[in-house]
Amino acid sequence: MNLLLNLLAFVLGAFIVFYTLNAAIRSFVLPRGDNVWLTRIIFQKIWRLYELRIKWSKTEEARESILAMYTPVTLLIIPVVWLALVTLGFMGMFWAVGVRPLYQAFVLSGSSLLTLGFAPVATLTQTLLTFLEATIGLILIALLIAYLPTMYAAFSRRENLVAKLEIYAGSPPTAVEIIARMHRLKGVEYLQELYTQWETWFAEIEEAQTTFGPLNFFRSPQPHRSWVTSAGAVLDSAALLLSTLEMPREPRAALCIRAGYLALRRIADFFGFAYNDIPLYGSPIQVTRAEFDAACAQLEAQGLALKPDRDQAYQDFAGWRINYEDVLLAIASITLAPSAPWSSDRAKLLPTKQ
Repeated sequence: MNLLLNLLAFVLGAFIVFYTLNAAIRSFVLPRGDNVWLTRIIFQKIWRLYELRIKWSKTEEARESILAMYTPVTLLIIPVVWLALVTLGFMGMFWAVGVRPLYQAFVLSGSSLLTLGFAPVATLTQTLLTFLEATIGLILIALLIAYLPTMYAAFSRRENLVAKLEIYAGSPPTAVEIIARMHRLKGVEYLQELYTQWETWFAEIEEAQTTFGPLNFFRSPQPHRSWVTSAGAVLDSAALLLSTLEMPREPRAALCIRAGYLALRRIADFFGFAYNDIPLYGSPIQVTRAEFDAACAQLEAQGLALKPDRDQAYQDFAGWRINYEDVLLAIASITLAPSAPWSSDRAKLLPTKQ
């Protein structure tokens, strides 16, 4: 009976250690998006606490200040949880190989993990377990140290173009302002330069935001900026350009939209959102006809020539937007993006895949 109990304690402890180490590798080393259960649960539980704080915030600035701390705090809590689980797992293994009482097994496990070395070992098996636990502890700390600079470098690359967009799009960013301001400054044909930059940006965030899941929740340095609302404004401006403006077809705008909806869909896949990947032309969108007509009036007031068939223009605009609308609004919802027209001001959360 004692042998069976010892064996069960050892196997259970080994499983906890293996699962924790596997979760750490999949979260911080694996070069692809992997929605790890342990990491996801930690983020969800910490989020519940932050939700309570957000409810008590009275201003947008206070809300953004609270949200800005959510991801950094959670990233610091994750390795603490990992170390606690490894300590628990090795405590079970030490107890199984004869370290009694359970408190002494806990002391030996903690001493080994943190490489303190104050708890003595009596047998070769205990010594080997001590060396193994110390190695795992160092690996977990090294993973975190290597992970953070890489993620912050990706964050810096993401925010560089988001900050530049304010020059074109104002704050909060709008599709109409992007087109109108470019028309006043250079000429609307120069938007192809913007769409070329954002096509590359979308390709980069698809890789970064799925490899570094917490990066999705990092707030921009300025409270009114957001990578989500910026992406929405650029995509909507490209859709307006292709559908509504009386000008030669701009292939860069079409390529930017394709790059955008592919990137946003991959991020939605990371969060497990369900969406229609082959939307039908003519499907309804969240931007109403009245809002579209108001945008057209603003563009006409700036001296831009629009296509005469406004009904067809709206249908074409909807045909472009339907490719990215659902995933854009879902990501705006889950990240609590600051309010911006046609995106976070009507955010909705998609159902998750079964």
